[in-house]
Amino acid sequence: MSQTTPGTPTHCPYCALQCGMRLTAAGAGAGGRPVLTVTPRADVPANGGGLCQKGWTAAELLTAPDRLTTPLLREHRDAPLRPAGWDEALDFAAARIREIQAAHGTDAVAVFGGGGLTNEKAYLLGKFARVALRTGQIDYNGRFCMSSAAAASNRAFGLDRGLPFPVTDVARADAILLVGGNLAETMPPFVRHLAAMRQAGGRLIVVDPRRTPTAALADLHLQITPGTDLALALGLLHIAIAEGLVDTGYIERRTTGFAAVRTSVSAWWPERAERVTGVPASRMREAVRTLAAARNAMILTARGAEQHAKGTDTATAFINLALALGLPGRPGSGYGCVTGQGNGQGGREHGQKADQLPGYRRLDDPAARAHVARVWGVDPDDLPGPGRSAYELLEALGTPHGPKAMLLFGSNPVVSAPRAGLVADRIAALDLLVVTDLVLSETAALADVVLPATQWAEETGTLTNLEGRVLLRRRAAPPPPGVRGDLAVISGLARRLGQDPAAFPEDPRAVFDELRRASAGGIADYSGITYERIEAEGGVFWPCPSEDHPGTPRPFLDRFATPDGRARFVPVEHRAPAEDLDERYPVYLTTGRVLAQYQSGAQTRRVAALNEAAPEAYVEIHPDLAERLGIAAGERVRVTSRRGTAEGVARISTAIRSDTVFMPFHWAGEGRANLLTNPALDPTSRMPEFKVCAVRVERIPGAAA
Repeated sequence: MSQTTPGTPTHCPYCALQCGMRLTAAGAGAGGRPVLTVTPRADVPANGGGLCQKGWTAAELLTAPDRLTTPLLREHRDAPLRPAGWDEALDFAAARIREIQAAHGTDAVAVFGGGGLTNEKAYLLGKFARVALRTGQIDYNGRFCMSSAAAASNRAFGLDRGLPFPVTDVARADAILLVGGNLAETMPPFVRHLAAMRQAGGRLIVVDPRRTPTAALADLHLQITPGTDLALALGLLHIAIAEGLVDTGYIERRTTGFAAVRTSVSAWWPERAERVTGVPASRMREAVRTLAAARNAMILTARGAEQHAKGTDTATAFINLALALGLPGRPGSGYGCVTGQGNGQGGREHGQKADQLPGYRRLDDPAARAHVARVWGVDPDDLPGPGRSAYELLEALGTPHGPKAMLLFGSNPVVSAPRAGLVADRIAALDLLVVTDLVLSETAALADVVLPATQWAEETGTLTNLEGRVLLRRRAAPPPPGVRGDLAVISGLARRLGQDPAAFPEDPRAVFDELRRASAGGIADYSGITYERIEAEGGVFWPCPSEDHPGTPRPFLDRFATPDGRARFVPVEHRAPAEDLDERYPVYLTTGRVLAQYQSGAQTRRVAALNEAAPEAYVEIHPDLAERLGIAAGERVRVTSRRGTAEGVARISTAIRSDTVFMPFHWAGEGRANLLTNPALDPTSRMPEFKVCAVRVERIPGAAA
């Protein structure tokens, strides 16, 4: 892009595609602040000049009419929130933290982060928790996003990177199997890569219980029963082996453990898999033959396959299929996970996850603790051990043996967490809740201290997109008077808790330089990445261990990141959903996103065009089910699970299975879908089972739509 092009080059604040955009001042708005306009950038390969509706309207977040511009404080739980000065608010929070830790121990204070925080924020937040608070109770909402695929990738490949190849490789494939992803709505500019693949003669296969807009684009749609993706993967691998479609040379050269997996799938003949999944055996055979016949092929998983109590094993089963077909480690082929949140990749690499230190190091690894402790200037023995995972942390809040206080950055768990009603109760039971946010979200409304935070276009920092490319978001406008950045909040609290201010800088470049040192030698090594390189090269792929290293767009070409360089097959077994249907709850519920909203909706519900496009919660119901229940389109319906009740407007559609209903999860109040969802956890990743639970559906008599 020419240097004379006006405006500030940056990236979208939403999903992990991190589309390139340019922000230009277009006059002054309320209070004399600049109004920014958005134009897409063609020099960013991920979007190549395209944006979705959320991206086009992203600048409107900065001037939301209810944006917070002053701290809010309540002295006790029965008092209302009132405006306060920054010193008063931070002094109050620090004093209460000291009191609570003195009475109950260091782990009595928890920290909850977000997958949208920059790398600098995620890094400094993890350091703050373990050095300033000395608590092990830190995790983040990214646990609800990619943790199952991350765990599966780590045990198969020794390294977790969402796409271990550039996103532009998608167009080079001849066949793609997409499992549980609705990219046409959740990541629309990604579809251009799928379209290029299909225009060149490639075939797209989509696995989803719904005929989503993405499934409608597919050459083959496998309309699966919710919660049976793992059985499908086992059936597909059985077919590949039985029909002699596996790549035996690749398996011998580049993998280990195939014999055990071959034995484990021997019982999953396609007709048995059909009975479990509802997918016809003929379609399974067509899918496998399509992948095996392709010169280049990819298997991509997303939340629909991963947000289950067996999500790690499900992702593993699809990795096993990819390995059997010889896909990973070849240009134009491979296995990948389509990351969701804006910094879902970088957010888990640098220390805000319960069991990790910067550089994707394990917290229970003595060598890792020693390295990071040297960078931080502390004794390794003083670093706390691994804490609770995200849902377990939220569930423990305010209990006799759980945290009594929580600091929350970049998340809205009252809407986004599973079994959200219980989570709201647990948050309300805290002695102290401190929240930084743009607006008074549903969670912030419960806080004792609310701190107004700068937003994406008002600060500089790095993010790592779904392909492992480290990008630079640049400041395009000053924040409103009275608003501070998350780094300044962390620094201010650390100083009040007795820490050296130099150890918790507010400057993002200084934080990133320390992150580089802390990550050096780790799996996610950023030590060779600088702001200057990112700007000059349009982003740098990790691992990048030195400034003269080119970065690693395709890490598995020569070897995998395991001790012997071979990928590992891992046998897994199908099991039913944690909660299956019965007479009282005879219908499956699955949840997901819609095009015009994002995550908990705290941001997008405040953008007029997005709210007009998707104004309220709805329940998608098949015509046969609607007829049995006496429900007409447009009527309000009640959905009830063992955990709670939610309401929405009925949408009658043949896109959904007749034994399943769908609700998006972006709304609060009566339309809060996560009041229903099951917090049953994956034993490895600790991912909750968002994507399937048992419900009953009923018309609400006399209720107007």
